[in-house]
Amino acid sequence: MLKRYAALALSLALFSTNALAQRLVDYRVTITNITPAQTFTPQFVVIHSGRASLFQAGAAASEGLERLAEDGNPALLGDEVAHAATDTTVAADLLEPGETVSVDIRGNPHRGYLSIAAMLIPTNDNFMALNRVRLPRRGSSSYHVPAYDAGTELNDQSCQNIPGPRCGGEGFNAGDGEGFVHIGNGFHELGAQDADGFEVLGPATYDWRNPVATITVTRMRR
Repeated sequence: MLKRYAALALSLALFSTNALAQRLVDYRVTITNITPAQTFTPQFVVIHSGRASLFQAGAAASEGLERLAEDGNPALLGDEVAHAATDTTVAADLLEPGETVSVDIRGNPHRGYLSIAAMLIPTNDNFMALNRVRLPRRGSSSYHVPAYDAGTELNDQSCQNIPGPRCGGEGFNAGDGEGFVHIGNGFHELGAQDADGFEVLGPATYDWRNPVATITVTRMRR
């Protein structure tokens, strides 16, 4: 009798796994950088269940989000949501102002959520993000996406503390910030140099107004 129950349980488990796999469909995610002078680091894209999100506005950033927002590395953020992820991918290249990229990813149209994040460079700890939106069951959904501030580093706009090709400064560090994730408010006039003689970037070139990206997710035919 126990063998019969064990066999039945195994059969149900296999059926459930196969049924879940059959419910996964292909989606195309298209990201356009609509800032005048900010570049997106390689864009982290994940489809996940409702048990995960990349962040909560008004709450402290996770270490994974801090690392992405300060040095553009999505690896730890991916680890943090892996328990709920159906599929993940990273658009491998920098996305310059005015450029568009598309990536394909798989998810459950009835239970799946989409999240996307990438650092804005050159900034201290700003990132663009689409956080925990439902997948479209059919057709497409489009979003105008703001920049957020991770609140993990002071916005001194100094090249000493900004990584990437423009500044080549330090990325992730254990410095202080505002302490919570909030909407990014762009660049401000802070002078030409910091106390150590490093260049301070100004708003004339690097400021933006939200939104910073347009994202479209399309269910592909199947």
